[in-house]
Amino acid sequence: MEKYTSTIRLRMSSQDAHYGGNLVDGAHMLALFGDVATELLIMCDGDEGLFKAYDMVEFIAPVYAGDYIEAYGEITAIGNSSRKMSFEARKVIIPRPDINDSACDVLEEPIVVCRATGTCVVPKDKQRNLRVVKPSELKKL
Repeated sequence: MEKYTSTIRLRMSSQDAHYGGNLVDGAHMLALFGDVATELLIMCDGDEGLFKAYDMVEFIAPVYAGDYIEAYGEITAIGNSSRKMSFEARKVIIPRPDINDSACDVLEEPIVVCRATGTCVVPKDKQRNLRVVKPSELKKL
């Protein structure tokens, strides 16, 4: 099986904070996993597919506004139309308001904040081999 992986990194903003103390809702990690899953399905099948179900979700550490989160996913099994996936969200940079308003630290070891596994589906009639588009072809599309 060809290996499909995807990683996205973004900073949690104050608008992402859902609770007191600038705590970010754990469901936000699942939204990131959904974006990673969509990219994985496009890479594998050339279609966005559908997220069917999470088999397991584990919230491990808190996420706060200002944290940089790296969401990683990979396809672990490919069926006729199903794609099993595993995900991990890691905190990689934290704000340091104790130093000043704009200070941050890169963590030597990322902190795993959430893990999940799930299944996505790409209907057979939507599956196609990935077509990598060359820059010279963009005007033709």
